[in-house]
Amino acid sequence: MPLAHRYALYLAPTGPWREHGSRWLGRCADTGEALPPLPGQSADTRGWTEAPRHYGLHATLKPPFRLSAGASPQQVDAAARRLTEGGSPFSVELECEPLRGFLAWRIAPSDTLGRARIQALAEAAVRDLDPLRAPPTPEEIARRQPHALSPAQQSMLARWGYPYVFDTYVFHITLTGKLEGAALAQAQAGIAAFAEPLRGQAMAVPGVSVYVQPEPGADFIAARHYGFDGSSADAAGAGYLQGPAAA
Repeated sequence: MPLAHRYALYLAPTGPWREHGSRWLGRCADTGEALPPLPGQSADTRGWTEAPRHYGLHATLKPPFRLSAGASPQQVDAAARRLTEGGSPFSVELECEPLRGFLAWRIAPSDTLGRARIQALAEAAVRDLDPLRAPPTPEEIARRQPHALSPAQQSMLARWGYPYVFDTYVFHITLTGKLEGAALAQAQAGIAAFAEPLRGQAMAVPGVSVYVQPEPGADFIAARHYGFDGSSADAAGAGYLQGPAAA
């Protein structure tokens, strides 16, 4: 199988958060298949979720990147395995909040331990996989609109190819594209209604996941999930890692 256009290290939501979030977006990241709408979802809802549906339900740890010259998918696989070595499962408490014009599940302010664990995991992911990352093209840099970023974000973009890492990182599971005014309020109310069964439930974080974008413009799909217990499980994009999953 050929190389994927881009690779990314994500946190894949688990349990009912995965089920409800995937149904809300309308696509399963593990299979790439479309999912039926949730009860009460409308055509407007599917319009709201078009942008995040492209990436699949996830929280970013290491943003999507093209492989550098000489880097291989097997190295991505090995880096993901190393990242989970010696780790232990944990959980996070989530709530729906606006972020930069879109809606996302974010870590509740009261969950300081979960926030610290996620921050450490994201920082390690960015550092450990960065040697495999090709530098962004001028076009890729321009799409980030550097002129609209803060000095700190511009610095992260220049060093790491992405403006929202380390001190500028904010954990989030994106649920809508950019919205404003009445649409933002309607989407937030819709998310609250479908997520009511999740109220009070923490989301388990058993490990990390590699997602791939098979070719330019294609939807992202999960390739492999890596557990802190040393396990791994293949998903639809596993062939782009060109290696067997560990038992």
